[in-house]
Amino acid sequence: MKATAVAHPIQGLIKYHGLKNRKQRIPYHDSISVCIRALTTRTTVETSDALKKNEITINGKVPAGKDKERVETVLNRLKKLARFSGSFNVVSENSLKLGKGLGFSASGFAALGLAASSALGLSLDMVSLSEIVRLGAGSATRSLAGGFAIWYSDRDGRSYAEQLDAAESMNFSMVIVPIPSGAKTDEAHAEVLSSPLFRARLRNIESLIKDMKAAIAKGDTATIGRLAEEDTLNLHAITMTGKSHMVLWEPETIRIIKEVVKMREKGVLAWYSIDTGPSVFINTAMEDSDKIAKHLRKEGHNNAIISEVGGRPFLTSNHIF
Repeated sequence: MKATAVAHPIQGLIKYHGLKNRKQRIPYHDSISVCIRALTTRTTVETSDALKKNEITINGKVPAGKDKERVETVLNRLKKLARFSGSFNVVSENSLKLGKGLGFSASGFAALGLAASSALGLSLDMVSLSEIVRLGAGSATRSLAGGFAIWYSDRDGRSYAEQLDAAESMNFSMVIVPIPSGAKTDEAHAEVLSSPLFRARLRNIESLIKDMKAAIAKGDTATIGRLAEEDTLNLHAITMTGKSHMVLWEPETIRIIKEVVKMREKGVLAWYSIDTGPSVFINTAMEDSDKIAKHLRKEGHNNAIISEVGGRPFLTSNHIF
């Protein structure tokens, strides 16, 4: 059987950083994100009794090493549940190929999990599928949930994500500036304990989560933006003070940060947010997103993208092959 799924990548608002169980990809703390409607991953999965091994292509390339291992971990878990003895042909494509820190690993594994489970004829509840896609990328749990979502590190012994209730009057938009980088996010997550600032993060994270949930429920765009900006500085302070002193920002990242601050000083609703990478999100109200994008393009950032909030992954008959 063949199935194709489309999922949206995520921006971390209260970001996850570090895994206390790397094999099961269990994080140290809860985290909150929002899906990016303007960006997608489309993945087609076909089961085959003829193939001797899985054939996997991601953005035109065959993955190797840990990247391949993560894909096959998810496929093997679903394969076992379906009692399927064959192999898979998997082709996955992101709508945007350049840019690091845009949450495409989240949408990639969310789309993979939904497409593969459908191709196998499985009818899994969202919590169970969330726990499976987590084995590929932790943030895939939140892409699977869609909208504004929270990923629980431990809720009654399980680690999964669910969508948060957002105000119906939510006036929230994102402007995204993709910036390329060769950084490996797993390396940043692996050394969080070596930063003297990480324990302070763990002490404060519960109150940050509470405040962000309240802001989303009220539709308070200003508070969402402010908290995400504060959490950005917190996260990158940890990466910079870990044992490898990882600086994930590029010069373009700094220039955009400065432009966002200037715009805010002039009364524009704008707050920057940066995940584990150099790409920048600017969280804002819908009426200010065009103004921000035009300003950034005028400053030379011609690839600025405007996006509203994306929903849950969905199946489509528009197969890649």
